[in-house]
Amino acid sequence: MRTMTCALAALAALCAALVLPSKAQERWPQRPVTIIVPFAAGGTADLFGRMLGAHLQAKFGQSFIVENRVGAAGNLGTTAAARAAPDGHTLLLGTTGGFAINPFLYAKLPHDTVRDFQPVSLIARVPNLLVVHPKVPAKTIPELVAYLKANPDKLSYGSSGIGSSQHLGTELFKIKTGTQMIHVPYRSSNEIMNALNGGHIELALDNITLVLPQVKAGNARPLGMSTLARSPSAPDIPTIAETLPGFEGSAWHGIFVPAATPRAIVDKLGAEMKAMLDLADTKAKFFELGAVPSPMSPEAFAAFVNEERNKWQEVVKTAGVKVE
Repeated sequence: MRTMTCALAALAALCAALVLPSKAQERWPQRPVTIIVPFAAGGTADLFGRMLGAHLQAKFGQSFIVENRVGAAGNLGTTAAARAAPDGHTLLLGTTGGFAINPFLYAKLPHDTVRDFQPVSLIARVPNLLVVHPKVPAKTIPELVAYLKANPDKLSYGSSGIGSSQHLGTELFKIKTGTQMIHVPYRSSNEIMNALNGGHIELALDNITLVLPQVKAGNARPLGMSTLARSPSAPDIPTIAETLPGFEGSAWHGIFVPAATPRAIVDKLGAEMKAMLDLADTKAKFFELGAVPSPMSPEAFAAFVNEERNKWQEVVKTAGVKVE
């Protein structure tokens, strides 16, 4: 009898151990959740992080706090998220640069974006818009390609740093067209626009959110969107792909959690992200930003990230881009 009693007690303890994590997952979140945005406040990534945080806070009645961990092209914040406990209380707003470019740009990183993270869902794709200074004679992508081939290295283009999506996107354009331009790295997209307005550079391929106002003000001439389809926010502007079939170089933003985060939490978070992205108010706000809401399942998002990794790895290799 004593042996049976002990065995039953042990079985009860085991059952409790199995049930408690499940109950904890059901009650997620149990305390404030940190959304790490590895870029400065005020940018597109920060805006998406705060929109998501506000929605989740209203839904779950728990604080969702955006923490801007800036530095090393997003690597500092990404590393911090990788080292967080896998309990759903630390989210990372990941981007093209952090997950599809940096792993091949830096010789050694303290994190592994494949091993250390579980993709949850894409938030949005944000088209980049190729623009030129009004003094450049080209008015279309074919005219620009012809001008660049006739004048190698005559034009300069700006980016927000070596390895940034603007840099690699323009390098992809150069590879596809067999043309040459001079790269001028800046610290931010605002600096790129200031340099373009001042005539210090002649070309930029940057976030539609920041570039379109410059176009409307007459400070830049739009030549092509980096998406496969025309942007609903600017349907009159052709895509680069209309001239260069298959060209696609948009920025994207999505949510990741540390690997080993319980699947129940991943699914709960992903479902609520989709609910937010399906809201009319969200779609209207994204339209204003030129962004395209793009909810995905964890599996679809993981496959998407893998495709992006393969594409940008090849661009980094072909262009010979290195971080000094």
